[in-house]
Amino acid sequence: MNFLIPRLHRITGLLAGLLLALPASAQRLPVDRITLPPGFEISVFADNVPNARSLAHGASNVVFVSTRSAGRVYALRYREGRATQLITLASGLNMPNGIALRDGALFVAEVNRILRFDDIEKHLDAFAAGNGPKPAVVTERFPREGHHGWKFIRFGPDGWLYVPVGAPCNICEPDADRYALISRIRPDGSGYEVMARGVRNTVGFDWHPQTRELWFTDNGRDMLGDELPSDELNHAPKAGMHFGYPYCHQGDTADPEYGGKRACREFAPPVVKLGPHVASLGMRFYTGSQFPAEFRNSIFIAEHGSWNRSKKIGYRIKRVVVEGGRAVKHEVFAEGWLQADSVWGRPVDVEVMPDGSMLVSDDHAGAIYRISYSAGTRP
Repeated sequence: MNFLIPRLHRITGLLAGLLLALPASAQRLPVDRITLPPGFEISVFADNVPNARSLAHGASNVVFVSTRSAGRVYALRYREGRATQLITLASGLNMPNGIALRDGALFVAEVNRILRFDDIEKHLDAFAAGNGPKPAVVTERFPREGHHGWKFIRFGPDGWLYVPVGAPCNICEPDADRYALISRIRPDGSGYEVMARGVRNTVGFDWHPQTRELWFTDNGRDMLGDELPSDELNHAPKAGMHFGYPYCHQGDTADPEYGGKRACREFAPPVVKLGPHVASLGMRFYTGSQFPAEFRNSIFIAEHGSWNRSKKIGYRIKRVVVEGGRAVKHEVFAEGWLQADSVWGRPVDVEVMPDGSMLVSDDHAGAIYRISYSAGTRP
């Protein structure tokens, strides 16, 4: 039997090499490092979703997941708090970061166009078999620039699809009717309107469940040092508001190049300064019933984390308490993806599930986490 030993050694070595080649998401994720308030716990919902970005829950037990760099859109079937099947719906797309659901159709935002997959949940088995139907093109009206060209999209309470267009630069003075704004279109692609201007790059927004007013995150400009400017949480109770870019940052800091053209007092200031370079992305109002009552209607924000700061910051989930149209408190809800100066995960989006738990996507680890609360553990 000694002749088997060299072969076993080769097989063992091959398996070890394959294990080392696996992405971080395929190895054990250290979720025990994540700290949460008492009574909350975090688990791995899925660990095989490369570049997981925006999230949207379907009518049945399915979660849709976009990507940015991977160019794919996925569907995840799940059972009992854990994904059971990963289905690729599309590949080769141009930064398909934004996804939204309406009347059974999945809308996907590429850089310059919006696609629509009709009756998406009825065709999941066909997609799993590799022969799902092709999407329809809703519109191709958006700019083609890749810089801040990826989009977060959602349907508002008015039934319109909200589509942001980021500034095509770090700092510049672009066409105010084309860039650095939040627009909206009808589901068929018609009726383009600008809802908010002076928005450098929002990758997350939601509407207050009671007032139905728009709230959104916005990423501050780069190259002003470690401490300036702060990312923003903004509130747009009406259309037509201007939030300062490129003239004013964080509500009180004039831009060195463009600030002389318009004063900060002309613009709507942020409701909360979230911190410099934290990369605040996806956000949701919590509308579930599983978390304690004091968490209801709070905003949860995914901070993707800094990329050009000498000391890293972000890589966590923030909670903002909103009362009477004002943010009265903001605090860290979940953290631990950043350990000292080492990063193992980067939160992107959050999604409230039908059972009241909350999903968090992570494009760095290629994973999705589930945060839940157990009343029995409440102090």
